[in-house]
Amino acid sequence: MRAVIMHSPGNVSVVDRPDPRIEQPTDAVIRLAATCICGSDLWPYRGANEVDEAPMGHEYVGYVEEVGPDVRTVKVGDFVVGSFMASDNTCEICAAGYQSRCVNVHPMGGIGTQAEYARIPMADGTLVATPAPPEADLLPSYLAASDVLGTGWFAADAAEVRPGKTVAVVGDGAVGLLGVLAAREMGADRIIAMSRHADRQELARAFGATDIVAERGREGVAAVKELTGGLGAHSVVEAVGTQESMMQAVRATRPGGHVGFVGVSHGVELPGDKLFYSAVHLHGGPAPVRRYLPDLMRRIAAREIDPGRVFDLSLPLEQAAEGYRAMDRREAIKVMLTV
Repeated sequence: MRAVIMHSPGNVSVVDRPDPRIEQPTDAVIRLAATCICGSDLWPYRGANEVDEAPMGHEYVGYVEEVGPDVRTVKVGDFVVGSFMASDNTCEICAAGYQSRCVNVHPMGGIGTQAEYARIPMADGTLVATPAPPEADLLPSYLAASDVLGTGWFAADAAEVRPGKTVAVVGDGAVGLLGVLAAREMGADRIIAMSRHADRQELARAFGATDIVAERGREGVAAVKELTGGLGAHSVVEAVGTQESMMQAVRATRPGGHVGFVGVSHGVELPGDKLFYSAVHLHGGPAPVRRYLPDLMRRIAAREIDPGRVFDLSLPLEQAAEGYRAMDRREAIKVMLTV
């Protein structure tokens, strides 16, 4: 099969790899209909993480080609959406709603789903099938559900977004933008999107943002507080993962408020005194997308939400390197790769 490999920072190509096969009785093999490039893929691309001949991709939708003898909930021919973290969905941690930290968790990034085919471990716990093959225009939205929609949703949930609350979103990538959409769906009264880019500001407004703050850091915090009577937001989504973004999120939250953080942490250290006197709640981490998939897929099928709008560039899998360059240069919010 053809698949994306990151050979070293900035060096991506599509190569021949062995076709996946059933390795465990709980596995499935799917034929990808679409995959995509994630903002987190840019960390190794930019040299922030070590990378050496790594298979790439962890977001995926497709059709079941083969199942192991113990698979019960999906069958050959089903169109499926899966989480970026494979889980058994039966252990105590999964039962508590944290499938991304399953005791048997298997990160899909280690398998690589920017490819024509992929092996899905623990298929019964990881994959959710649609009742019928989806209409073509819904494909981007189902793909978004595999990671960025579920991650934005978890961030808003972790931030305790509720009707009547004011929400601030730090980060205007796909996750932050879908955190805006999630906040709208959860009934937030006011949603402040923090963004300096006109195209992303426009999409944020389309997803439900009521206010835009272009400033960052302390200036951004001051702008949020000015919009909230000096108190700060009730709920803040942190969708970047840097020291500046995390401190911006904490400082923009009112005492007693909640921060939902889902940006993959790079060099973040929380000063104990600042955290102590902030009196804010912090909750986040790798999003348990599998918890939300059935509800999100229902909303997509009913056309209640259109998260696929975050894909502003679609390319064939063979042009994956061009997609990485476009996202790295911020010429695209998120790139869908068609297979």
